[in-house]
Amino acid sequence: MRLVLALLLVISAAGAAVAQADAPPATDLIADQQRIILGYQQQTDELEKRIARSLDDDTKLVEIRVDLEAIVGSVLKSGQAFRPRLSEINARLEQLGSPPADGTEPAIVTAERQSLIAEKAQINALLGIAEGLAIRINGLLSRIADIRRDLFASLLTKRYDINVKLFTDFAREFSVETAKFWRSVAAWLSFVVQYKLPSVLAATFFAVAAAALLLIGGRRLFGRLIEPDPSVRAPSYLSRLSVAFWSTLLPSAALAVFFVAAYFFYAYYEVLRGDIGAYLASLFYVAGVVYFVYRLARAVLSPSRPNWRLISVETRPARWLLFLVVATAFLTGLDDFLSDVYGVMGSPLSLTVGESLISTLLIGILVILIARVRPFVDPAGNPLPWHPVLRYGLTLLGAATMIAAGLGYIGLARFVSQQIVVTGAILATMYIGFLSARAVSVEGAFAGTSLGARLDRWLNLDDTSLDQLSLGLSMAINVLVLAIGVPLILLQWGFQRADITAWAYDLASEISIGSVSFSLIGVLTGVLVFVIGYFLTRWFQGWLDGSVMARGRVDTGVRNSIRTVVGYAGLAVAALIGVSAAGVDLSNLALIAGGLSLGIGFGLQNVVQNFVSGLILLAERPFKAGDWIVAGSVSGTVRKISVRATEIETFQRQTVILPNSELINAAVGNWTHRNRLGRVDIRVNVAYGSDVRRAHAVLLEIANNHPMVLKNPEPFVLFSNFGTAALEFEVRVFLADIFNGNVVQNDFRFAIMEAFAREGIDIPSTPRADVKLFPEKEQADEEGEAAKAPATLTPEPGAKPDATRKRRKKPDPD
Repeated sequence: MRLVLALLLVISAAGAAVAQADAPPATDLIADQQRIILGYQQQTDELEKRIARSLDDDTKLVEIRVDLEAIVGSVLKSGQAFRPRLSEINARLEQLGSPPADGTEPAIVTAERQSLIAEKAQINALLGIAEGLAIRINGLLSRIADIRRDLFASLLTKRYDINVKLFTDFAREFSVETAKFWRSVAAWLSFVVQYKLPSVLAATFFAVAAAALLLIGGRRLFGRLIEPDPSVRAPSYLSRLSVAFWSTLLPSAALAVFFVAAYFFYAYYEVLRGDIGAYLASLFYVAGVVYFVYRLARAVLSPSRPNWRLISVETRPARWLLFLVVATAFLTGLDDFLSDVYGVMGSPLSLTVGESLISTLLIGILVILIARVRPFVDPAGNPLPWHPVLRYGLTLLGAATMIAAGLGYIGLARFVSQQIVVTGAILATMYIGFLSARAVSVEGAFAGTSLGARLDRWLNLDDTSLDQLSLGLSMAINVLVLAIGVPLILLQWGFQRADITAWAYDLASEISIGSVSFSLIGVLTGVLVFVIGYFLTRWFQGWLDGSVMARGRVDTGVRNSIRTVVGYAGLAVAALIGVSAAGVDLSNLALIAGGLSLGIGFGLQNVVQNFVSGLILLAERPFKAGDWIVAGSVSGTVRKISVRATEIETFQRQTVILPNSELINAAVGNWTHRNRLGRVDIRVNVAYGSDVRRAHAVLLEIANNHPMVLKNPEPFVLFSNFGTAALEFEVRVFLADIFNGNVVQNDFRFAIMEAFAREGIDIPSTPRADVKLFPEKEQADEEGEAAKAPATLTPEPGAKPDATRKRRKKPDPD
């Protein structure tokens, strides 16, 4: 037995060795990962040195942090690469078990166990190195966060001495540095005119063309939404919001495109020097911000058109507010531009401090003046101030800016003044966006807009669909406002682009719950893909119905069936693509599909039966929309065929929702299956003793003379039966449109009555039986009369019969 067991172990070990020989060598995996992890260590060492060289540069610190976070993710993935191999090693060691105590184990098995243990030790050592590297990187990330926090705090809390010497140095250095700046700019302009004038003109032309293309195209597309219509005396709030939004966004975007394109082409044609490029970038940024604030304030206040204002202020305060807001933005932009210029030129610190001190003091005064404006009036015409919260808040901000600047905290004063202008403009724009979203979501408001009218014309949407679309559009506007506004505010509050990019990457990364992984960005992408697929399906339905089938003169019912099938197929495809775009692995839904199939088998039989029946009806088309069908006790016109039920409208205008399974499993009559040709039967009774030949001729003449009766097949009058009380005739006529049957029958009956009256042909009526209301009283009266009569009931011979005796009624001829 020992020999047999040893032989089996040798065979299994040999098989495992052969399998491992076919697999890729494990040493290659260890060597590759070791090389990768050592490379990450070297990158981390270099980044740590860069941290020491960038202790006062927040932008570089953010870039280093992004690189470190990328390395951490790669290190974690490198560690996960060992998991399959570790699982294989542990499974194999468990199969081999512990070495026997008596030492009778074959050498090949012992060698394999030792090799696996050594390999596992190497993997664990590398995992330890990776874990230590990850801990080190996390420590560096914490250090960068502390350095950045200290930099921001020092920027806001650093104090400068405000004294007479500062102003003296500022006055002297200002004239010197201004002259130096103008000489630098003049020298560059002279160089450009002499050597680079064609390049500058070409670059400017391309920039103007790009901006003009956006502006002209936007005006053609949104022409009525950019400028207010003076002929409209009372525009809706949604119209005012739309005009304010587009009149701010489109010109500002066109100016931004001009600045970006001009800077790009100047750099492409090598027109810019290093210092001139920095000056021009700062100037473009400041001019763009000031122009945006101007357009926004002008759109909100609308000094020249009171009926288009978003806030109900008076005309004179509106003009004064526009001036104050633009002046505040201009001073803030000028302060930022001069600070950049002095930084590039290497000007003395006193010049920057003095310039920022003057700018922040003036900005504080302007903010207080804005708070002091009385823009409203009461019913008596007296001016009213802002809401106390806004008035006191603006006053506090202006006073804080002036006090901080006066105490020497120039960095804090500049920070507050910049947030008042830039962050205030962003918040105002976001507020307009939120108001627009709320106005769009109002029931019936979106249908009255130009976009709603276009969608209605393109997609043939009803009011309910437009209202539902307006809710989705409102949510999309809110999300878009937050997605654009929040990052802009964070940039103004000291965060870097790399910070926002890293947060966006974290949002885009996968979130795992069990075996299912998804991400917020993936979910939003899936929803967006589904919405796009839905609208593409609706557009394709409209194009197929209106352009293809309508020109081909396809039957209305066929068009309706094809539209329905295309709609359901498009929605199914859009849903599948949306789920796949969301990052959901459809194979993970196998268990859910199994549970659904079990539920379908027990609880959803009727639903599935109706669904399959609906597909059969749409495919076989035993009837179509517009057909007149009879299903059991229901008779009417088919209005809509869906996958669950069919909508039938009776001739009493009652809508009946009939499950599709009943239309498949029961007999259904269709009066208009192939065409609308149909036969109408009118029954007529003629009294006994009438001239039946004449009656037959009269009925046939009436049928032939009616304009709606077809000549082929020709009308026919049938002498159908000898009734108990009348001779029964039946007029059978064919109509081109069976829906005119009631009209034809009505005309026939009037014509028959008139013709029979003219010809003397009687139409019998059913005889009515005598109704006795008091039978007991009538019987008693009859008995009393009999008692008074003579005793002899038999008449004497030769006597005439009593005239009052009833004659025997002749039987009716049957």
